[in-house]
Amino acid sequence: MSAKILVTGGTGFLGSYIIKELVKKNYPVRAIRRGNKTPFWIPGDITGKVEWVEGDILDVVALQDAMEGVDTVIHAAAVVSFSRKERNRLYQVNVEGTANVVNMALEKNVRRLVHISSVAALGRTTGGGHVNEEKKWEDSKVNTHYAKSKFKAELHVWRGISEGLDAVILNPGTILGYGDWSQGSCAIFKQIYKGFPWYTPGINGFVDVEDVARATVLLMESSISEERFIVNGDNWPFKKLQDAMAAGFGKKAPYREATPFLLQSAWRIEKLKSLFTGRRPLLTRESARVAISQTWFDNDKILKALPGFSFTPLEQTIKKACENYLGTIPAVQP
Repeated sequence: MSAKILVTGGTGFLGSYIIKELVKKNYPVRAIRRGNKTPFWIPGDITGKVEWVEGDILDVVALQDAMEGVDTVIHAAAVVSFSRKERNRLYQVNVEGTANVVNMALEKNVRRLVHISSVAALGRTTGGGHVNEEKKWEDSKVNTHYAKSKFKAELHVWRGISEGLDAVILNPGTILGYGDWSQGSCAIFKQIYKGFPWYTPGINGFVDVEDVARATVLLMESSISEERFIVNGDNWPFKKLQDAMAAGFGKKAPYREATPFLLQSAWRIEKLKSLFTGRRPLLTRESARVAISQTWFDNDKILKALPGFSFTPLEQTIKKACENYLGTIPAVQP
């Protein structure tokens, strides 16, 4: 198998699992990284088979070199943040970086692009509701800057498609699994492990990281183009999610409901604390809005497009992740 696959964001949570899936299927993989860091949660016999190249999707020259001789690009590099301090970088990486990837793929005549977006790019509306791939973006105060950045990133992919790029887009729900629990969605596990007492009334879509990786490679291998797919295992109340994590860790489940009023107070307190400590706030105005939103994401389209594909039950995903975190807590702390 000679078709070389380039993965951006290969040291990130999802990107690393995409690499694992590709290596398992014997694809030759090249991945971009900054420094010599490799994901500690992926076995060394997997990461050792990857051709790692130094670079950054904001560095056009490095990106040009990375795409040399590449058949397919899986673009998984992104910043996930709800912090005002990281907003400029959020837009730089997610929007400008994606524009660079699309432009270079066109210039290098890359055969296929698989773009990892997010359900956030579909937009939330006040009051929540059911969302499928047909949903049109609407400006709304419940849309985070992360959502706006992913929506704008997708526009570059659609522009690339109009210029002749063969591409497909995945919109995963909140991704769960074993990774670096100081970052992204993995931080929910750390929060529960440390005995977080609060739960919120929101409902959201969640999906196993390995399911997203499998779906990514299956769509890469398919002839499907100019389409987007929600990749979502199930829609759960945050309370149910937190209870399952607490059970997995043998910890006390959250027992205090964080009402919208309390959340407003909490994010303001967190903002004040971050000014004195310099640490990233645990809660922001944006993440508080997501925490009370009740949104269901449909997965019918991808299940029809990929016969035989199924999602891992979230209970199983959480149990497995908790076991892995408990087994490697010295590696994932503080």
